[in-house]
Amino acid sequence: MAALSESASPEAAASPEAVFHDEKHASYLVAVSKNTEAIEFVLTEYMRMSGVYWGLTAMALLGRDVHKEMDGDAVVAWVLRCQHPCGGFGGGEGHDPHLLYTLSALQILALLGALDKCDGAKAAAYVAALQQGDGSFHGDEWGEVDTRFSYCALSSLAILGELWRRSPPLIDVAKAVDFVDRCRNFDGGYGAVPGAESHAGQIFCCVGALAIAKRVDLVDATLLGWWLAERQCDSGGLNGRPEKQADVCYSWWILSSLTILGRSHWIDEAKLAAFILECQEPDGGGVADRPGNMADVFHTFFGIGGLSLLKWFDGTAYAGRPAIDPVFALPAPLVAELGLEASVCPRATASLLETWARARDEEKETPPPSP
Repeated sequence: MAALSESASPEAAASPEAVFHDEKHASYLVAVSKNTEAIEFVLTEYMRMSGVYWGLTAMALLGRDVHKEMDGDAVVAWVLRCQHPCGGFGGGEGHDPHLLYTLSALQILALLGALDKCDGAKAAAYVAALQQGDGSFHGDEWGEVDTRFSYCALSSLAILGELWRRSPPLIDVAKAVDFVDRCRNFDGGYGAVPGAESHAGQIFCCVGALAIAKRVDLVDATLLGWWLAERQCDSGGLNGRPEKQADVCYSWWILSSLTILGRSHWIDEAKLAAFILECQEPDGGGVADRPGNMADVFHTFFGIGGLSLLKWFDGTAYAGRPAIDPVFALPAPLVAELGLEASVCPRATASLLETWARARDEEKETPPPSP
């Protein structure tokens, strides 16, 4: 397990040798958005909405003029063409509506100041209609259930201002919370459905959903914090499950969850920052899943997002960029502007070692069961 310290300061993570390829990352993101002839562009058509969200948000976190540099007007027009009469959005033009891409579309419109240009009422009704009797959500009309969709539904309705505004509300928030809570496992983590294996990506979705519903109190923050801290590898990077390789994307999934729980200092933050920086492509820009691999937009966004959560930029020449919100995965100033709220745990003051020691002592004091 990684060394456990009370805190790794931003200054400690920002060593003089650390280089962040700011301009190259921005150039990479712009180039990727315009290279319609690349095989990657063709193969990812079905999920382009999410790709555009990753690229735009990464640019925003770099402090760039997203509207100007990413042709905001054209992006807004494209997103609006992806909205179906039912209110949901597809991953691209001509693709079926889905909750995943509906959230991405709303995030994009929020980033570009164009939320009022879509049919928000229909979008909210589309999301609400996907809730099932047990509180879960289908991703689309074909009926798949996954805790990712619970997060997407709550986040979408919050962005639209429709989560709490109506009486009665559009969805049964209490049932949505109950379903997520039933997906909690013995290790404190969460899976895609009740009984499914704990996975860092699902954990973010469940913790984020509970935070938006203002029920993060249901999370066993100490047990889950322990499981998440165990995901740090010798390289400093984080993995999504035991015995897997470290991957930059978990710098977001895990660190955001730990931040919501007030326990980001339970990992070695300086080593994680160093791992992310090592995954940069120094020549062409962008961030890869691990050192030496090819950069892509997905990992570029999550790598920059991870550095933002670590407050790494604060102690460097790159200070002044907007921070990312750990719940809504949007720039914090935009989250404040939209009036989005979520509950988070206060920062945990006790170290994990102290928690373990306390649990061990309590176990010793508990008499064995009678035969």
